[in-house]
Amino acid sequence: MAKTVLVINSGSSSIKYQLVDLETGEGIASGLVEKIGEPVDGHYKHEFNGEKHELEEPIHDHEQGLKRVLGFFDEFGPKLDEAGIVAVGHRVVQGGSLFPDPALVTDKTINQVKDLAVLAPLHNGPEAKGAEVMRSLLPDVPQIFVFDSSFFFQLPKAASTYALNKEIADQYHIRRYGAHGTSHEFISSVVPAVIGKPAEGLKQIVLHIGNGASASAEISGKPVETSMGLTPLEGLMMGGRTGDIDPAVVFHLIRNAHMNVDELDALFNKRSGMMGMTGYGDLREVHRLVGEGNEDAKLALDVYVHRIVGYIGNYTAQMGGVDVITFTAGVGENDDIVRKMVCDKLAPFGVKLDEEKNATRSKEPRTFPLRIPRSPSASSRPTRSWPSPASPPLSPMPARTPTATPSPSDERRFLTDIGEAPFVKPCFECSRIVDRIRNTVSFFRMIAGPM
Repeated sequence: MAKTVLVINSGSSSIKYQLVDLETGEGIASGLVEKIGEPVDGHYKHEFNGEKHELEEPIHDHEQGLKRVLGFFDEFGPKLDEAGIVAVGHRVVQGGSLFPDPALVTDKTINQVKDLAVLAPLHNGPEAKGAEVMRSLLPDVPQIFVFDSSFFFQLPKAASTYALNKEIADQYHIRRYGAHGTSHEFISSVVPAVIGKPAEGLKQIVLHIGNGASASAEISGKPVETSMGLTPLEGLMMGGRTGDIDPAVVFHLIRNAHMNVDELDALFNKRSGMMGMTGYGDLREVHRLVGEGNEDAKLALDVYVHRIVGYIGNYTAQMGGVDVITFTAGVGENDDIVRKMVCDKLAPFGVKLDEEKNATRSKEPRTFPLRIPRSPSASSRPTRSWPSPASPPLSPMPARTPTATPSPSDERRFLTDIGEAPFVKPCFECSRIVDRIRNTVSFFRMIAGPM
């Protein structure tokens, strides 16, 4: 019998899951629950043995969604008690300073994950609930927490440190923890093979854009910046979160609107962003409103793109250049309008969008090269001369196969769109989670014998 791992990934408004062969990494069954808590019908999808099963109904919370998922396994297969599961992996957004590495799910660690919900109020609670549900279903199978924040423990001090009173910051463990780390880590690790360039020295920007959204910058596969901070609230505009906002807005609302902490928490994390500006957290609904001429929706979309472009510019400056920009997650993979709006803003810097590839819906990576010219006086130290906004658009370069050997003077830069792989392969976050679980399971075998 094959040994498998069931990966549960509970997002702020979605649940992704996949049953993965531990040895080969191949996906056996997978599914998606989306639009949780939205004012429209939610959507379920379960895939197994070449068949797809879908259902639409209101989904009030993550617990309802997980119960339906378990029902799908029982009804459509494979039955979990016959699937050879050796571990269940739970993606957790925030591990704080307690969890730099994966951890076995116990009563203690479940409570610790719940306690850390103060740093990730939309995620850690549902993720802890998912662990409790699966633990009760498969009490003899190890359950393992894998933490999004682990990848960004490697951030340089200048990037992870806030300019806050040091005693207060140290006492309350206030720093930039980041989130979506399993996604950013996996994407930045596969990009070199996708574009046919060595990882060493490669300067990447990864845009994980979904209902929750974050940006990161990596050099040689190591993170040097990320947009989410102490909590997932900081950074890009999101489905229900403000993203970056002047902290003094909190003082203003306390003094003038007489709002308390819980009201402010709900306002900033659940009733702002796209939801607050348009009434919908789902970009598909926002695009519909824009098409109907809704000015609030148009402004919200402009703000959304403005934030993304700003982070790209920031990270490009911090790294001294950029070799590849990758779009991933629900919006990044599927929303050609957002990708086009972002790339059009970057046109003065040599970015020219391949309209045909951008409009293509595919689960495979779509890559198109850019040319960013050097200054005529360039020496051995790389310098770049950016074309002015008035410059004519640059001609697209022919695609290069991943096996091509880059020359030292190669001037190509790339835009890639890497989304979830077909269901027969692990999804982008599942892959990294399974890698971590594989190592953790090996450790438990050493101390406890065969499972």
